[in-house]
Amino acid sequence: MKRAIIVCSLLAVAACVPVPPPAPPPPAPVAAGPVGARVFTVYFDWNRSTVGPDAMAILQQAAAAYRAGGAVSVRVTGHADTSGSVRYNQRLSEKRAKSVADSLVGMGVPPQTIVFGGVGENDLAVPTPDGVREPRNRRVTVVE
Repeated sequence: MKRAIIVCSLLAVAACVPVPPPAPPPPAPVAAGPVGARVFTVYFDWNRSTVGPDAMAILQQAAAAYRAGGAVSVRVTGHADTSGSVRYNQRLSEKRAKSVADSLVGMGVPPQTIVFGGVGENDLAVPTPDGVREPRNRRVTVVE
């Protein structure tokens, strides 16, 4: 009987001890780009795919960085704002990417090292509703 009272007392005491919270979940993995990758961004006027003088200066830096070594490939991605139709913006982003890729080739980056394409109005730098002319969304990124 004494033993039963001791066991019950221990169980009652154990039930009063707070249970520690579970360990926090591990942090989400961070999407890592290639080690040492450099990103160059050029912007375009509304409804345009020609590379302007400001963009040309940035592309010269990108080409020089490529020629300096380290990069084995160049990814060129065109973007558009939401002011046109989805279909039109896709084509415009592709034209922008091609213009940048052609400029880089003209600056000595081998064409076989360049992969280019457009994402239209997806992946906006500045989220906007449909029909908004946002200059920061009219861009091409160059990743080496």
